[in-house]
Amino acid sequence: MTVILVLVTFLTFIVLDYAINRRKAVHTVPLKVPQAAEAGLNDDYAAGFLTPVNVSYHPGHSWVVRERKNVVRVGADEFAAALLGKVEHIELPKPGTWVRQGQTVLSFFRDGKKTGMVSPTEGEITEINEDVLQNPALLRDDPYGKGWLISMHVPDEESTTRNLLPKSLVLDWMRDAVERLYALQPAFAGAVAADGGRPAQDLLSGLPDADWAEITSEFFLTR
Repeated sequence: MTVILVLVTFLTFIVLDYAINRRKAVHTVPLKVPQAAEAGLNDDYAAGFLTPVNVSYHPGHSWVVRERKNVVRVGADEFAAALLGKVEHIELPKPGTWVRQGQTVLSFFRDGKKTGMVSPTEGEITEINEDVLQNPALLRDDPYGKGWLISMHVPDEESTTRNLLPKSLVLDWMRDAVERLYALQPAFAGAVAADGGRPAQDLLSGLPDADWAEITSEFFLTR
């Protein structure tokens, strides 16, 4: 009788533990890319630009994030997307193409002009974002989400961090980029702050004299 009572008690604890853990799992909230709060911007913003800390950045304003072992996703950061603005066409390398870190492999077209962006890492293209090719506006609307550009297989995972910005310097780097933009063209200050400290959708739209290809290539390190 005592043995049965002990077994019943033991089984009761197991059931209770399962129920508690299951409830916790159900209420787990997935991580999301941070958004600007109504009352102000959080630590993932630098000079008004969304700069998530969970991705790594190349000095040429492309980003890379590890999806799984030896596979990364690549895109353009929000600063780059705002400079590119309303691009009409995007060209991406075909799957199977091997690209080097720092190689210009992403192309954007606007008003008959072309600008490029370098790959933040080295590897083989495994997938391209067909949605952003069909709808280039995704690049500006959601640069770290639906506006991603390519996925790559990287045999040497250390190559994903070589020549990328140290995490501790990312926010200062982004602020410096914005300050350089102001110095280059003071009128940009109004465009960046057009939405309560958030950048306008298209920084160059109100500056017809600005050379889109020249300005983007300077910041994307393709000049």
